[in-house]
Amino acid sequence: MQVWLEIFSIVAALALVVQVVILTVLLFQMRRTSENVNRLVSDMQSRMGPILTRIQILLDDTQPKISSMVNDASHMVYLARGQAQKVDRVFTEAADRFRGQLMHMDHILNGALESMEEAGLRFKNSFWSPVQKASALLQGIKVGLDLLRSRRRADGRPGHPRSDEPREPQEEELFI
Repeated sequence: MQVWLEIFSIVAALALVVQVVILTVLLFQMRRTSENVNRLVSDMQSRMGPILTRIQILLDDTQPKISSMVNDASHMVYLARGQAQKVDRVFTEAADRFRGQLMHMDHILNGALESMEEAGLRFKNSFWSPVQKASALLQGIKVGLDLLRSRRRADGRPGHPRSDEPREPQEEELFI
């Protein structure tokens, strides 16, 4: 058992030595990696530093200009809104006036049309009524003459054929 204890002690010692070597190699490797990272960071800072400085200077220079532009734009919007309100008032007033003129014109046209209609009715009554009366008078005379002619024919006068026309159409003409 003693042998086994010595073998186990030697194996444990060798394992400890291997672990120490591996940890030492890892330490050196970590130092190299850390140095590389530090070099890259410092290189990045040296390159980005001037760019960031320029950007900061540019922002410092443009910030008042941007503020001025925003203020100007705000003022322009305010003025445009005022002008739009004025234009709206002008168009509203113009539309109201136009509507009033249209209503006035409609009233005038309605009056003119009513006057024309009334004049037409008066003309019709004053002109057509006597014409119709004269026409009725002429029709009555015509019917009377036709009636006289038909009686002469009915007397049997030579040279005049006897008329067999019924009197109903002649009487109907009287009522037309």
